[in-house]
Amino acid sequence: MVEAVVLWNEPNNLSHWNFHLDPEWKGFASMVKKASESIRLRNPDLPVVLGGVSSCDCDFLRLMHSYDVMDYVDAVGVHGFPLDWNHWQIDEWPERIEEARDITRKPIWVLEVGASSFGSEEVQAFGLMKTLDLLRGQTDRIHWYSLFDLPPSWPAETRHKEAEGSSYYRHYYLGVLKSDGTPKLAADLFPSNGSVGLCQWFHFEDHRLDDAVRWMKKHGVRYLRTGLSWADSFRPNAVDWFDRMMNALNPFDVALTLCFTPAPGIGTASHEPSERHRAVR
Repeated sequence: MVEAVVLWNEPNNLSHWNFHLDPEWKGFASMVKKASESIRLRNPDLPVVLGGVSSCDCDFLRLMHSYDVMDYVDAVGVHGFPLDWNHWQIDEWPERIEEARDITRKPIWVLEVGASSFGSEEVQAFGLMKTLDLLRGQTDRIHWYSLFDLPPSWPAETRHKEAEGSSYYRHYYLGVLKSDGTPKLAADLFPSNGSVGLCQWFHFEDHRLDDAVRWMKKHGVRYLRTGLSWADSFRPNAVDWFDRMMNALNPFDVALTLCFTPAPGIGTASHEPSERHRAVR
């Protein structure tokens, strides 16, 4: 069921990798190489994907290429949210993908792409259809982010939280379903032929897991990107939760990311994203 292991999530995003502690990303590059070697020793046929680069940042990919990271991965993941956060327009998707492919000489997987309904469900519906039209035939994998809106009582995974203003609150409106499962306009437009996957993070003992599985089965979803959390591995009954989650996701081809900061005192700095740098060893 695990079709690929994705090494990290948005390493060029300060909310996910503290590049003040690793300013040239040399530590990150070393981590990717060591993790890839370890995976290949255990399963040489399992694809290894460089974790999704925020905003399809090709300068970051050039840096990783200069560190020979591309010799250790089978594909490269990119993210893009041009209608909400990125400083480029949605019509630039094909050239962004082509540039990433030219730099890396690897298949490009779009591991997160989405549009929020923060201002309007119609905008999200347009974003879905326009994105899929632009990416069709350009990439080996598309994972729409996401299935569910983030529940309003949960924190979004960003560094400065509400201080980010509307940029922060857009995180709560990226699902094609509202947090209570009510479908939005985009839900009826989501392809049902299995050609487009989803990216959906599940929290510890997430009450949405079974509903997500039912929706994905009903709508023909084949590909799913999700994560297992190192932070959750320190909770009581963590293994039971991981087993339940992976058993529930057995019908899908899962691109699995290992992510999220462990408890204080385990990493190089308390509550910093690069805490994970030590935890991977």
